[in-house]
Amino acid sequence: MNRNDKILIAVLLAVAASFFFLYQGFVKENGNWVVITVDGIEYKTLSLMEDTSLAIEGANGGKNHLIIENGTVRMDEASCPDQVCVHQRPISYNGESIICLPNKVVIKVKSSKTDDVDAVQ
Repeated sequence: MNRNDKILIAVLLAVAASFFFLYQGFVKENGNWVVITVDGIEYKTLSLMEDTSLAIEGANGGKNHLIIENGTVRMDEASCPDQVCVHQRPISYNGESIICLPNKVVIKVKSSKTDDVDAVQ
C-alpha cells in the first residue's frame, strides 16, 4: 500500500463519517412520551404534548421536580448536591434522557408509549 492509497482511504473514511453524522443530525425523531423511572422501577409515563409539572420522590428520600412545557422536558429542581440534572438542557427527541444519579431518577423521551419488538429470532 503506497502513500496515495493511504490518502484515498483516509478521505473516504472522512466522507463516510461526515455523511453518518449529518444523517444523525437531520433524522432526529421527536418524542411523544416521557418515561420516569426511580431506582430502576417505572414511576410514571407522561405525554410530552401536555404542559405539566411533577414532583418526584427519588431513592433514599431525594426529591426532584420536572417541568414539561412546549414539547420539552427539563429537571427544574433536585435535592442532589451536584445539580448536574438541573443544569442539563431541556430534551425532546426520542432516546434523550436526563439522569439524576444521587436520587436514582431517570427521565427518558420515547416516541411510543411502549417498547414494541419488531421481531424475535
